Amino acid sequence: MEEESLQQSPRVGAFFDFDRTLIDVNSGMLYVRYERRHGRLSFFSYLRMAVWMVLYHLSIINMEKAYSRAVETYRGAKSEDLRRHTRAWFDEEVAGRLQPGARAALDAHREAQHPTIVLTTSSQYVAEAAQDVFGMDASLAAVLDTDDEGLLTGELSGPLCYGEGKVIRAEAWAKEAGVDLDVSYFYSDSYSDLPMLARVGHPRVVNPDFRLRKAAKKRGWTILDWKVAQAPDLIIPPGLAG
Repeated sequence: MEEESLQQSPRVGAFFDFDRTLIDVNSGMLYVRYERRHGRLSFFSYLRMAVWMVLYHLSIINMEKAYSRAVETYRGAKSEDLRRHTRAWFDEEVAGRLQPGARAALDAHREAQHPTIVLTTSSQYVAEAAQDVFGMDASLAAVLDTDDEGLLTGELSGPLCYGEGKVIRAEAWAKEAGVDLDVSYFYSDSYSDLPMLARVGHPRVVNPDFRLRKAAKKRGWTILDWKVAQAPDLIIPPGLAG
């Protein structure tokens, strides 16, 4: 009877935003500088993307249009080349920037047997690297479309993993993985992630921007400082196994 009860228990998942949540910086700015240094990005494209990054952080940009225009830059490029360049950049400039609080949270969720998932507006190449380097279970991200020859088409595949798009991606993954979002966690620093924070049972706001801090206080959500390691307050119902 007890075994049957455990099998019917909802499964908890732990979803993590990437920029300024798992890591302490906006990786987009690091990446465009890296691409510019290696001659794979024109000066005009570099300036345009830098402006977009600032507007994205302030949540005052139409991300669908901005992202689509950014993706066009890579039309005709080999997907595997971009994956290789991204991983080289990640290992060189990002791998060591995991926040102390993020490391503690990842360890706590693993101990509780909760699957850990990167949920980011970054490309699938960045998310795959984060999943691998940080030892996570899955990654959900913006997917750059490819043709039959493995060349980038300059378009996105499916909805952008941003705002409500993150909820769509998370719900589809959770259904397939047997995870219940109503008892799951989502960690984020960004106001644009309000829909996903509101969707899970345990929203966790990390070093938030001003608007998100205000919204979190109004809703009574937990606010965390991940610049220092903190023991996560995991809420695990009796008898609930990962």
